[in-house]
Amino acid sequence: MPRRAATAYTEQPWLIHDLTPDFTVQDVWSFRTPGAGPDDFPVMLAAMRAAGGPARQHPAVRFLFAVRWRLGAVLGWDDPSAGVGARVASLRDRLSGDRRDVPRGPDDDDMPLKAVYELPREAARELANKTVHTVMHLGWVKGATGDHELRMAVLVKPNGVTGRLYMAAIAPFRYLLVYPSLTRQWERAWRDRAEPEHAGRIRSRREDGRTPPDAAKPRGEGRAR
Repeated sequence: MPRRAATAYTEQPWLIHDLTPDFTVQDVWSFRTPGAGPDDFPVMLAAMRAAGGPARQHPAVRFLFAVRWRLGAVLGWDDPSAGVGARVASLRDRLSGDRRDVPRGPDDDDMPLKAVYELPREAARELANKTVHTVMHLGWVKGATGDHELRMAVLVKPNGVTGRLYMAAIAPFRYLLVYPSLTRQWERAWRDRAEPEHAGRIRSRREDGRTPPDAAKPRGEGRAR
């Protein structure tokens, strides 16, 4: 099952743990990336960006988000005064010492969550409004099959009673619509990823007659799943 116990996140030696002691682990989800190695996290992030954000998800999920943003506009949930840098400080401000120089990672206008940091094995993004301060953490770990896999943890810090009620209200939509759609989108992104350097090496070896045609497939294809 894609959903994981909280320990699948808490037992990993992530930097994010030092920045979020006052947050609660809401959800932990895993995404299959057959054939992935320990250094393929940047490849996965690039594939996810190429696959697009919420605009590429299932129509039902897009409708759900449209309703959410409309409701937020009416109730003032998403006013800039309630966001990161206003109602709450960015988690990046919690980095200390040499960690203050860690790469932030790129931002995208289509992605509501903004980058906190991006490292070779983990990355974090955050969003705040009048209901909650939330963090999406992505980590790269070795799975049970020996391949590495992507894991996502959603961390939350509700803003009072309203925030707790809001999180409870959206829980069924997360599990029934949002996460399954995200799983299909991100796992497909891995399967369809482009690896120009890898493909170039394969082509060169094939031209030399040292590699059979099937070896030109991206890693993970052609093996039993």
